[in-house]
Amino acid sequence: MKEIEKMRIALVSMPWHLLATPSLPLGILQVQTDKCRSRHDVRSHFLNLRWAEHLYEVSDGAITPDDYDYVANIGVWHGMGDWVFTSALYGTPHWRRDRFRAYLAEHGVNPGKSEAMARHAADFVTALARELVAEEPDVIGFSSTFQQNVPSLAMAKAIKEIAPHIPILLGGGNCDAPMGPALQRNFPFVDYVISGEAEQSYVDFIDHLDGELPAQEVHGLSWTSKDGATVTNPPGPLLAMRDVPCPEFGDYFSELEKSPVRSFIKPTLLYEAARGCWWGEKHTCTFCGLNGLTMKFRSRPPEQARRHLQDLVERHRILDIVAVDNILDMAYLRTLLPELAAADIDVNFYYEVKSNLGEEDVAKLRAAGLVHIQPGIENLSSDVLKIMDKGVHATQNIRLLRSCEEHDVTVDWNYLYGFPGEREGDYAAVLDQLPALSHLQPPAGRVRILLERYSPYFERPELGFPERRPAALYGHVYDLPEVELQDIVYQFDSPAVGVQEPTAVRLRAAIVTWRQNYSARRAGCSSSNVSRTPPTCSTPRSGT
Repeated sequence: MKEIEKMRIALVSMPWHLLATPSLPLGILQVQTDKCRSRHDVRSHFLNLRWAEHLYEVSDGAITPDDYDYVANIGVWHGMGDWVFTSALYGTPHWRRDRFRAYLAEHGVNPGKSEAMARHAADFVTALARELVAEEPDVIGFSSTFQQNVPSLAMAKAIKEIAPHIPILLGGGNCDAPMGPALQRNFPFVDYVISGEAEQSYVDFIDHLDGELPAQEVHGLSWTSKDGATVTNPPGPLLAMRDVPCPEFGDYFSELEKSPVRSFIKPTLLYEAARGCWWGEKHTCTFCGLNGLTMKFRSRPPEQARRHLQDLVERHRILDIVAVDNILDMAYLRTLLPELAAADIDVNFYYEVKSNLGEEDVAKLRAAGLVHIQPGIENLSSDVLKIMDKGVHATQNIRLLRSCEEHDVTVDWNYLYGFPGEREGDYAAVLDQLPALSHLQPPAGRVRILLERYSPYFERPELGFPERRPAALYGHVYDLPEVELQDIVYQFDSPAVGVQEPTAVRLRAAIVTWRQNYSARRAGCSSSNVSRTPPTCSTPRSGT
């Protein structure tokens, strides 16, 4: 490729990234572009916002951003958002609609306005592809996580049909190996995929397009060789968090400010202080597929994190912040949190934590603005928690719920069941005790666990899940043979294990009663400093 002095780089965030948050990957890569050997123009495009605007306009206000959020939050577990864009990807209206309907009916899932949305996907993709190409970019990069795969693939295909000379790059959580190389192998209009952490790989890739580096030197890069085979480079070293820049969110807030659906959206900042999981390095929770390739825990120096947070708050005048860390660095209880409390900037944090925090720790969280947490509670049986390798006792989980109630900290958690080796008696004892917990915050959901790629249960079938196949939801998402789906998908179906369905039904009913009793109690309270509302985050997560 001929050397280019200054390239135009387009970074794209497709649906179904939440409307209320900027894209953290795009914000980081926008800053990283300055580290390339040559200077380049880079712009982030938030086509998730444009999609919400398009739906609102073409439906005369009948399809709102609230309907978008429903698909983004609920649909992630059922392939709903990906299916909406299948007609654009495969060029077939109502693609596998009967299968989609049958799946949702079987699982008791309300489709929302997904079918009405799907009727507009192809026109939207065609129009926005032309708009992107009209800006004459030298490369277009898509960040894909959860339900962004099919929308990104559909847009990439449409761009290639208009301008086959523009290189297409795909990266993000959906591209970790083997998923990323499989996407590049099965969708030839995607020229390149980067697997793993991309801060340095992205810089090297842009230098490659600029003629400065051979493709073989770009860590984690997949591409097609001259003989038609997919080549994948080995991953690079993990980056120290001190070397990850503070994200640039200017393009997002500029687009949001002029958006016709601005009045529907309460923006929230995203921040990343740590990667990996310090508990998972020692004892990965058996069901957890997060951090499969990057478990090593790394956190920012507390002073750097404080400066970044203060800069973001002052620049964007927003106090609501979601930390995307999978677990709080316990050293921050002595360093960063007291500094945030002393700074008196009145932020409201959502943060994932481990559930072994004491009452003094919860008080420190609250003083620093961590008013909404997701602890890895997930069960109230000590025996089941041991099976999960959680490293906590049920009494610690109850103690945390009590401390959070006393300090007005909102708790976001799900009750998980269906673990190999759990017994009916483990739940009988809990069911007897649940009525006494009505004054504590109940779980938001109660679900049988999924088999997730990268989890110990997935990597080690002998732990209890020897039979698995790509989850049924992918049947209305991809037109691929199962052997390829095995490499692309994140969720797998397997025969149910653990407690039988009658016990599960009793557990689910008891938790519904708990939620009703707690809501009635809250309604009777005269005041509260915390709104008991769901967090603003990119997807529902299992916890740590």
